[in-house]
Amino acid sequence: MLRNDGVISYPTDTLYGLGADPFSPKALSRLLEVKGRSRDKGLPLLLADADDARAVALPNSDLWLLLARAFWPGPLTLLLPPARKTPREVLGATGAVGLRVPDHPVPRALAGALGAPIVGTSANPSGGPDPVTAQDVERLLGGRVDCILDGGPAHRGQPSTVIDLTGPAPRMVRAGALSAERIQEVCGVLPE
Repeated sequence: MLRNDGVISYPTDTLYGLGADPFSPKALSRLLEVKGRSRDKGLPLLLADADDARAVALPNSDLWLLLARAFWPGPLTLLLPPARKTPREVLGATGAVGLRVPDHPVPRALAGALGAPIVGTSANPSGGPDPVTAQDVERLLGGRVDCILDGGPAHRGQPSTVIDLTGPAPRMVRAGALSAERIQEVCGVLPE
């Protein structure tokens, strides 16, 4: 389905995700329509492994690697400068690419089998309630997705923490499953 412009839902360690092949303009367009999301907002990408980050990002410091080693797989999304081949549609208005390696085997296996990252936004209409089960996704999105993989309830039930590493200092964009204090323990600075 992912190789054929499909839009799917799958479990992650935080919430249920809405996924597509980020290198397929048709799939991205469908995903944005299903979610009702503005093209100005970026779409996070889920990786099979931290080593896959350099295929879509150009980290501008070693801080990303320090955080990735400490919290990946896990509930941390890092915003990094994109690589040239990263689709513009996933960057949104910020121009940064959001990357995460989830602590769940399903999205990592999907990305591994696709041989590329997969889109990893939450499987709900923009601004809607967080989906923590496959039944939530069915209720929220119904037949608008091609497939819902039921992997039981999401472990954390809250979104990932998002840290922007594109500037001179880390900046917390969204508080989530990982606290700023835990991040500070690793990198020595508290994200603003």
